[in-house]
Amino acid sequence: MPRLPISKTPKCYVGGKFIRSESARTFPLNDATGEFFAHMPQCTRKDVRNAVEVAAKAGGGWAGRSAYNRGQILYRLAEMLEPRTAELVNALTLGGATVAEAKKEVAATIDRIVHYAGWTDKFEQILGNVNPVALPHFNFTVTESMGVIGVVAPDEAPLLGLLTCILPAVTAGNSVVVITSETAPYPAIALGEMLATSDLPGGVVNLLSGFRKEMVPTFATHEHIRGIGGVVNAADRKALEIGGAESMKRVKVFNTADAIDWYAGEGPKASLYAIADFLEYKTTWHPVGA
Repeated sequence: MPRLPISKTPKCYVGGKFIRSESARTFPLNDATGEFFAHMPQCTRKDVRNAVEVAAKAGGGWAGRSAYNRGQILYRLAEMLEPRTAELVNALTLGGATVAEAKKEVAATIDRIVHYAGWTDKFEQILGNVNPVALPHFNFTVTESMGVIGVVAPDEAPLLGLLTCILPAVTAGNSVVVITSETAPYPAIALGEMLATSDLPGGVVNLLSGFRKEMVPTFATHEHIRGIGGVVNAADRKALEIGGAESMKRVKVFNTADAIDWYAGEGPKASLYAIADFLEYKTTWHPVGA
């Protein structure tokens, strides 16, 4: 009798664990030929709220680590992805990428992780400052992480774009809750399995698959989400900006209509400025001689 292969049940990665949607709903994911591949978790507003709670608990510990240690952990993530390149290539070709395109995207993704790992202990020296003041005081500006950041992943470059949107916030010491690509969510599922075996603490990165129309409004109004990044359409951008104004959060998103080259070093890929988007600045006055 021929053996029946065991197919994988995709699950979202939240709090260092693999979960199904709180509602138990799913949506079908087809491969590039149109054949059914798997049922993806269809996450809800409740899943967003649960993920934000988990991210908030993990955020303090992550922000409290030394910048050098955060860099070590991000570099370790790149080490975990490198030997599993073939798995990530398969996840990308499922969505229609050619093998050559998928290999290029995986290589660029790993390189980008290494790049941000190098920024963890350097951005403070550039963005912080000793301010000259005409008073007998020292005046310092230092950076601080914001807290929980919501990320809306792009549909294009579903692995490279996803991590390019996540890494600035995480490098800055924040935790993130991510709405994965609607059209190609499977690379995020594969990434979650690799995050689980990396040194990144559970809850720092939380990945939710599903439909933006169900989760973006909660992103916009949730008061514990302190900033939002990623790529959205015009309607979602308006909802995020209105909700962000009411709940006092920073919104730094790009439009789906923009032609974004995820391999370039400009726009959302300009790493230092992307990190700065999700930092707060604290100024301290100290009397001279005290």
